[in-house]
Amino acid sequence: MELKDKVIVITGAAQGLGRSFATSLAKKGANVALVDLNKEKLLETQDLCQQEGIESKIYLVNVAEESAVKELFQQVVQDFGRLDGLLNNAGITRDGLLVKKKEGALQTMSIEQWQQVIDVNLTGVFLCGREAAAQMVALEKPGVIINISSISRAGNMGQSNYTAAKAGVASMTVTWAKELSRYGIRVGAIAPGFINTELVAAMREDILAKTIAQVPLGRMGEPEELAHAAIFILENDYFTGRVLELDGGLRI
Repeated sequence: MELKDKVIVITGAAQGLGRSFATSLAKKGANVALVDLNKEKLLETQDLCQQEGIESKIYLVNVAEESAVKELFQQVVQDFGRLDGLLNNAGITRDGLLVKKKEGALQTMSIEQWQQVIDVNLTGVFLCGREAAAQMVALEKPGVIINISSISRAGNMGQSNYTAAKAGVASMTVTWAKELSRYGIRVGAIAPGFINTELVAAMREDILAKTIAQVPLGRMGEPEELAHAAIFILENDYFTGRVLELDGGLRI
């Protein structure tokens, strides 16, 4: 896919990886539809994108709400006249051990912790992927869907909810690639490792150092390196049904 003048929807675009995806695509000449719930930061992302001379619009949408997601993709097509790609990036964490005994008392991961992450990180990805694909099929135009999974999909302590969701995202990627190829729609995923985002910046220094020490390349990944991977998937017309792991060798 040639990115210039194409229309790409990016969820979770207010900051972190989403902002990096958006600005990198803008530099390639793509027009971007920016989706998040944080209006202030979303406007900051929009400003950075428009500095590249492209068209950009913001949409305040909860990706876990079916009716809102349907309206989102209908509105994007109405606003831009087309839809060429989706970066399914929105996600949250609500970490906790399944069961923990502390000072004689048992603590467990709550159903709220579980459901909040499943709603956004799995159901939200499903809804956005479904509606993006529906619009592409209706328009009879090829397109690309990129889902953001995680190397945590293989299992990570304290993240029963997150790992389950990200494993589901990776599996859906393969399923959609098989189902949607007949319409000229490619589907891929990126599984990041430890990336230098706002979430990581808030970690305790000792825990941060210990985590980085486990990465064979000896550093965190940068959001721009994830954006480079997304652009590769978008531009390479023979890529579909695969998950790119960008983890600095953490899972070697």
